[in-house]
Amino acid sequence: MKLFVDTGDVEEVRLAAEWGIIDGVTTNPTLIAKSGKGFKETVLKICELVPGGAISAEVVATDYDTMLKEALEISSWHEQIVVKVPLIESGVRLVSTLSDKGIRTNVTLVFSVGQALMAAKAGATYISNFVGRVDDLGADGMEAVRDTVDMINTYGFESEVLVASVRHPMHVLESIRAGAHVATMPFSAMKMLFKHPMTDSGLARFLDDWNKAGLSIS
Repeated sequence: MKLFVDTGDVEEVRLAAEWGIIDGVTTNPTLIAKSGKGFKETVLKICELVPGGAISAEVVATDYDTMLKEALEISSWHEQIVVKVPLIESGVRLVSTLSDKGIRTNVTLVFSVGQALMAAKAGATYISNFVGRVDDLGADGMEAVRDTVDMINTYGFESEVLVASVRHPMHVLESIRAGAHVATMPFSAMKMLFKHPMTDSGLARFLDDWNKAGLSIS
Protein backbone atom coordinates (compact mmCIF):
# COMPACT_ATOMS: atom_id res chain seq x y z
CA MET A 1 0.00 0.00 0.00
CA LYS A 2 1.26 3.45 -0.88
CA LEU A 3 1.69 6.06 1.85
CA PHE A 4 0.99 9.73 1.21
CA VAL A 5 1.44 12.52 3.73
CA ASP A 6 -1.47 14.96 3.93
CA THR A 7 -0.03 18.42 4.48
CA GLY A 8 0.71 21.83 3.02
CA ASP A 9 3.73 22.27 5.29
CA VAL A 10 6.93 21.99 3.27
CA GLU A 11 9.00 21.19 6.36
CA GLU A 12 6.75 18.24 7.21
CA VAL A 13 7.16 16.96 3.67
CA ARG A 14 10.93 17.34 3.95
CA LEU A 15 11.06 15.32 7.17
CA ALA A 16 8.75 12.58 5.87
CA ALA A 17 10.69 12.35 2.61
CA GLU A 18 13.90 11.72 4.56
CA TRP A 19 12.44 8.43 5.81
CA GLY A 20 12.32 7.18 2.22
CA ILE A 21 8.85 5.65 2.58
CA ILE A 22 6.37 8.16 1.17
CA ASP A 23 4.96 7.83 -2.31
CA GLY A 24 3.20 11.17 -2.58
CA VAL A 25 1.60 14.16 -0.90
CA THR A 26 -2.01 15.32 -0.73
CA THR A 27 -2.88 18.95 -0.16
CA ASN A 28 -6.16 20.85 -0.01
CA PRO A 29 -7.12 24.54 0.19
CA THR A 30 -7.21 24.46 4.01
CA LEU A 31 -3.74 22.94 4.29
CA ILE A 32 -2.28 25.36 1.74
CA ALA A 33 -3.86 28.31 3.57
CA LYS A 34 -2.31 27.13 6.85
CA SER A 35 1.13 27.04 5.27
CA GLY A 36 1.09 30.81 4.77
CA LYS A 37 2.90 30.42 1.44
CA GLY A 38 1.80 30.78 -2.16
CA PHE A 39 -0.10 27.91 -3.77
CA LYS A 40 2.14 27.31 -6.79
CA GLU A 41 5.29 27.95 -4.79
CA THR A 42 4.30 25.37 -2.18
CA VAL A 43 3.21 22.70 -4.64
CA LEU A 44 6.37 22.99 -6.72
CA LYS A 45 8.57 22.77 -3.63
CA ILE A 46 6.73 19.63 -2.57
CA CYS A 47 7.32 18.12 -6.02
CA GLU A 48 11.02 18.85 -5.60
CA LEU A 49 11.12 17.17 -2.18
CA VAL A 50 9.32 14.01 -3.34
CA PRO A 51 10.77 13.27 -6.78
CA GLY A 52 8.55 10.94 -8.76
CA GLY A 53 5.77 11.14 -6.18
CA ALA A 54 2.12 11.91 -6.88
CA ILE A 55 1.39 15.42 -5.61
CA SER A 56 -2.31 16.34 -5.35
CA ALA A 57 -3.24 20.00 -5.81
CA GLU A 58 -6.90 21.02 -5.70
CA VAL A 59 -9.03 23.30 -7.84
CA VAL A 60 -11.09 25.82 -5.87
CA ALA A 61 -13.82 26.79 -8.33
CA THR A 62 -17.14 24.94 -8.42
CA ASP A 63 -18.42 25.72 -11.92
CA TYR A 64 -17.16 23.52 -14.75
CA ASP A 65 -15.59 26.16 -17.00
CA THR A 66 -13.57 27.78 -14.24
CA MET A 67 -12.62 24.39 -12.78
CA LEU A 68 -11.30 23.31 -16.17
CA LYS A 69 -9.26 26.48 -16.51
CA GLU A 70 -7.78 26.00 -13.04
CA ALA A 71 -7.11 22.30 -13.64
CA LEU A 72 -5.22 22.94 -16.87
CA GLU A 73 -3.17 25.65 -15.17
CA ILE A 74 -2.32 23.49 -12.14
CA SER A 75 -1.45 20.42 -14.20
CA SER A 76 0.93 22.47 -16.36
CA TRP A 77 3.18 23.29 -13.42
CA HIS A 78 4.83 19.87 -13.05
CA GLU A 79 4.45 16.33 -14.39
CA GLN A 80 4.04 14.96 -10.84
CA ILE A 81 0.90 16.97 -10.14
CA VAL A 82 -2.43 15.19 -9.76
CA VAL A 83 -5.43 17.52 -10.05
CA LYS A 84 -7.68 17.17 -7.02
CA VAL A 85 -11.39 17.58 -7.74
CA PRO A 86 -14.41 17.52 -5.37
CA LEU A 87 -17.14 14.94 -5.92
CA ILE A 88 -19.80 17.28 -7.30
CA GLU A 89 -21.61 17.20 -10.66
CA SER A 90 -19.25 19.65 -12.34
CA GLY A 91 -16.33 17.83 -10.71
CA VAL A 92 -17.27 14.46 -12.20
CA ARG A 93 -17.65 16.13 -15.59
CA LEU A 94 -14.22 17.71 -15.15
CA VAL A 95 -12.62 14.37 -14.24
CA SER A 96 -14.01 12.84 -17.42
CA THR A 97 -12.57 15.69 -19.49
CA LEU A 98 -9.17 15.52 -17.80
CA SER A 99 -9.05 11.75 -18.13
CA ASP A 100 -9.53 12.10 -21.89
CA LYS A 101 -6.60 14.52 -21.90
CA GLY A 102 -4.37 12.11 -19.97
CA ILE A 103 -4.32 14.30 -16.85
CA ARG A 104 -4.33 12.41 -13.56
CA THR A 105 -7.02 13.24 -11.01
CA ASN A 106 -7.80 12.68 -7.35
CA VAL A 107 -11.53 12.83 -6.60
CA THR A 108 -11.97 14.06 -3.05
CA LEU A 109 -14.77 14.25 -0.47
CA VAL A 110 -16.06 10.78 -1.33
CA PHE A 111 -18.13 9.20 1.44
CA SER A 112 -20.18 6.47 -0.27
CA VAL A 113 -19.65 3.68 -2.77
CA GLY A 114 -22.21 5.35 -5.06
CA GLN A 115 -20.06 8.46 -5.21
CA ALA A 116 -16.98 6.30 -5.76
CA LEU A 117 -18.69 4.56 -8.67
CA MET A 118 -19.23 7.87 -10.45
CA ALA A 119 -15.61 8.86 -9.87
CA ALA A 120 -14.36 5.53 -11.20
CA LYS A 121 -16.56 5.68 -14.31
CA ALA A 122 -15.31 9.21 -15.00
CA GLY A 123 -11.74 7.88 -15.00
CA ALA A 124 -10.40 9.11 -11.66
CA THR A 125 -6.82 8.11 -10.94
CA TYR A 126 -7.44 8.18 -7.19
CA ILE A 127 -10.72 8.04 -5.28
CA SER A 128 -10.35 9.64 -1.84
CA ASN A 129 -12.68 7.87 0.60
CA PHE A 130 -12.86 9.83 3.87
CA VAL A 131 -12.97 7.78 7.07
CA GLY A 132 -12.26 9.99 10.08
CA ARG A 133 -15.06 12.44 9.36
CA VAL A 134 -17.53 9.55 9.11
CA ASP A 135 -16.27 8.04 12.35
CA ASP A 136 -16.88 11.42 14.00
CA LEU A 137 -20.59 10.98 13.19
CA GLY A 138 -20.67 7.62 14.95
CA ALA A 139 -20.60 5.53 11.76
CA ASP A 140 -17.96 3.19 10.29
CA GLY A 141 -15.85 5.19 7.87
CA MET A 142 -14.06 2.07 6.64
CA GLU A 143 -17.28 0.48 5.36
CA ALA A 144 -17.32 2.63 2.21
CA VAL A 145 -13.62 1.90 1.71
CA ARG A 146 -14.20 -1.84 1.79
CA ASP A 147 -17.17 -1.52 -0.57
CA THR A 148 -15.21 0.69 -2.94
CA VAL A 149 -12.26 -1.72 -3.07
CA ASP A 150 -14.68 -4.56 -3.84
CA MET A 151 -16.32 -2.47 -6.57
CA ILE A 152 -12.98 -1.61 -8.19
CA ASN A 153 -11.90 -5.26 -8.15
CA THR A 154 -15.26 -6.60 -9.34
CA TYR A 155 -15.61 -4.32 -12.34
CA GLY A 156 -11.96 -3.84 -13.23
CA PHE A 157 -11.79 -0.07 -12.87
CA GLU A 158 -8.29 1.39 -13.02
CA SER A 159 -8.89 3.89 -10.20
CA GLU A 160 -6.96 3.47 -6.95
CA VAL A 161 -8.75 3.68 -3.61
CA LEU A 162 -7.12 6.33 -1.44
CA VAL A 163 -8.09 6.30 2.24
CA ALA A 164 -8.24 9.89 3.48
CA SER A 165 -9.05 11.60 6.77
CA VAL A 166 -6.83 9.05 8.50
CA ARG A 167 -6.52 9.84 12.19
CA HIS A 168 -4.51 7.00 13.78
CA PRO A 169 -2.68 3.70 13.14
CA MET A 170 -5.89 1.62 13.33
CA HIS A 171 -7.15 3.44 10.24
CA VAL A 172 -3.95 2.38 8.48
CA LEU A 173 -4.39 -1.23 9.63
CA GLU A 174 -7.99 -1.29 8.42
CA SER A 175 -6.90 0.22 5.11
CA ILE A 176 -4.45 -2.64 4.64
CA ARG A 177 -7.09 -5.21 5.57
CA ALA A 178 -9.52 -3.65 3.08
CA GLY A 179 -6.95 -3.85 0.29
CA ALA A 180 -6.86 -0.08 -0.29
CA HIS A 181 -4.19 1.13 -2.68
CA VAL A 182 -3.17 4.27 -0.77
CA ALA A 183 -3.54 5.82 2.67
CA THR A 184 -2.89 9.52 3.20
CA MET A 185 -2.46 10.99 6.65
CA PRO A 186 -1.18 14.00 8.56
CA PHE A 187 2.49 13.98 9.47
CA SER A 188 1.53 13.53 13.14
CA ALA A 189 -0.45 10.38 12.33
CA MET A 190 2.37 8.99 10.20
CA LYS A 191 4.80 9.41 13.11
CA MET A 192 2.47 7.27 15.23
CA LEU A 193 3.26 4.30 12.98
CA PHE A 194 6.75 4.18 14.49
CA LYS A 195 5.43 3.87 18.02
CA HIS A 196 4.99 0.68 20.04
CA PRO A 197 5.74 0.29 23.77
CA MET A 198 7.61 -2.98 23.17
CA THR A 199 9.89 -1.27 20.65
CA ASP A 200 10.71 1.47 23.19
CA SER A 201 11.31 -0.92 26.08
CA GLY A 202 13.28 -3.35 23.91
CA LEU A 203 15.58 -0.63 22.61
CA ALA A 204 16.12 0.72 26.13
CA ARG A 205 17.13 -2.75 27.33
CA PHE A 206 19.49 -3.37 24.40
CA LEU A 207 21.26 -0.07 24.96
CA ASP A 208 21.43 -0.55 28.72
CA ASP A 209 23.01 -4.01 28.34
CA TRP A 210 25.44 -2.67 25.74
CA ASN A 211 26.55 0.20 27.94
CA LYS A 212 26.89 -1.99 31.03
CA ALA A 213 29.19 -4.31 29.05
CA GLY A 214 31.39 -1.36 28.05
CA LEU A 215 31.25 -2.30 24.38
CA SER A 216 31.90 -0.11 21.36
CA ILE A 217 31.38 -0.43 17.60
CA SER A 218 35.01 0.16 16.70
